[in-house]
Amino acid sequence: MSFVSDFKDFALKGSLVDLAVGIIIGAAVSEMVGALVDDIIMPIVGVFMGGVDFKTLSIQVGEAAIGYGAFIQACIDFLIIAFVLFMIIRVIAKARRTFEEEQAAEPEEATADVKLLGEIRDLLAAHAGEGR
Repeated sequence: MSFVSDFKDFALKGSLVDLAVGIIIGAAVSEMVGALVDDIIMPIVGVFMGGVDFKTLSIQVGEAAIGYGAFIQACIDFLIIAFVLFMIIRVIAKARRTFEEEQAAEPEEATADVKLLGEIRDLLAAHAGEGR
């Protein structure tokens, strides 16, 4: 095989393409959830906490400022992203179970080989019954 065909086989394998799609979708979901947290949820939380902006919370120790608010914000972001991903995975799993149940409920149509073998069996059984 040539270098180009080897690379084509590598780059176009299903798992690699699926991984790339997953990363792109993950980045989009992360950006969307980040906007939800930063622009909608945290301002509401800040209003209930007396107008506190978590990102600016810090403690002054000597000349150093320890920005614990950014850590709190990151923890809240993580929890919300984890919850959203959990809900997405849960919906996908439910849809997959429903699909599998529907597939199991539908009997598979016998192939032509199986039908032919069934007819042969029936003919042999009928012929054996005539010979008695």
